[in-house]
Amino acid sequence: MPFENPGRDEIKRILRETTTVAVVGLSGDPDKTSHMVSAAMQSKGYRIIPVNPKESEILGEKCYKSLADIPEPIDIVNVFRRPEHTPQVAEEAVAAGAKVLWLQLGIVSDEAASIAAAGGLTVIMDRCIKVEDSILLPEGKN
Repeated sequence: MPFENPGRDEIKRILRETTTVAVVGLSGDPDKTSHMVSAAMQSKGYRIIPVNPKESEILGEKCYKSLADIPEPIDIVNVFRRPEHTPQVAEEAVAAGAKVLWLQLGIVSDEAASIAAAGGLTVIMDRCIKVEDSILLPEGKN
């Protein structure tokens, strides 16, 4: 059966209930899409936790080498990595107890989706979290 993203009502519920977003592949470069999207989400009240082994701090937040290193609960794992890297990220997201694996626009991996779904995570692929948030929660999270 082909993968289908949750419906808009479910995505809206997820975003409304989310406080913490771990961003795998978040760049420290303000010109990169991952940085722009995460900064916008942070400005709307989401707690952004950068995951990038090459950086120590991004967007004023401590950067972690992996999802396993994050010492607090994670609602969404938002992924800015090429599709071939996403199955490992899905495994880490399951192990970290995240609720949602979100693969950004242009990123699709049936293998990652299967791993995450089998681990009890909701999976969203090939969608931009910032765009969805802007459409579904234009008034903000509350």
